[in-house]
Amino acid sequence: MEMTDAMLVRDALEGDPSAFAMLVDRHAPRCLRYATRMLGSLQDAEEVTQETLLRVHRNLATYDPQMSFSTWMMSILVNRCRSALLQQRRRSARVVLDEDAVKLAFVPSTAGDVELRDAIERAVAQLDEAQREAFLLKHVEMLSYDDIAAVTGAGVSALKMRVQRACERLQVLLHEDRYA
Repeated sequence: MEMTDAMLVRDALEGDPSAFAMLVDRHAPRCLRYATRMLGSLQDAEEVTQETLLRVHRNLATYDPQMSFSTWMMSILVNRCRSALLQQRRRSARVVLDEDAVKLAFVPSTAGDVELRDAIERAVAQLDEAQREAFLLKHVEMLSYDDIAAVTGAGVSALKMRVQRACERLQVLLHEDRYA
């Protein structure tokens, strides 16, 4: 019989370190995937994922089993990503970006699938934060709108609008990049 998240939380709270390790093994890849796409940097995503796991461990006793563990953990992760994005903006406000150097450093891919994936990643990165967050939680992490609302604190109707606008914006961006 496979242990549920609730069972693992209970065992972890009772002092079983392997129970928390199983929760980490089960949920860390999803956290890292979301954070990488949200932040655009693997290094920042790894740091945010580590911070999230530490906060989850520290606050495990406050977890309400009425909520899905995954949703609870994602709410912590989303807040950590929001803080990291704010820090990124502050850092980038002090750095002047040389667009010509960036264009020279870009090497186009030759494989069609890789090219399309890269185009999608570039397009997703161009969405505003609220749209990117809602789009990734809905279409990449496959959360329900109710779960996304619990994670983000936004209303379901607002989230549906953000996802719709994100999809429309992605279509425009991919068309501009010849991948509509």
